[in-house]
Amino acid sequence: MASFKRFEDIHAWQKARELTSLVYKTSREGDFSRDFGLKDQIRRASVSVMNNVAEGFGRHGDNEFARFLEIAKGSAYEVQSTTYVALDAGYIDEQLRVQIYQMADTTAALLSGLTNYLRKQG
Repeated sequence: MASFKRFEDIHAWQKARELTSLVYKTSREGDFSRDFGLKDQIRRASVSVMNNVAEGFGRHGDNEFARFLEIAKGSAYEVQSTTYVALDAGYIDEQLRVQIYQMADTTAALLSGLTNYLRKQG
């Protein structure tokens, strides 16, 4: 397995944490804060990215870790998709949508890189 001592050392987890922080900050404001369904959906998706990295790390095997990273990447894409709903509903502007989208994209790329590394090791 990759030589991480703690899941907090994984760059993809750190970026996922930044993404989650931005999602929580964004969904705490204005009409977005009152759309409980959408707010819950985007928050759960962002937290899922972080938690799947941590859970995969805790499995202590490259194949299992890679599987959880794939799930985390799917959740990052879910965050991206949900930004369009928030934009279309008028909860965020295009600039903020792009900011969240790009942060999720960066996170997904880091997850892909780590997944590819792990799969080559196994």
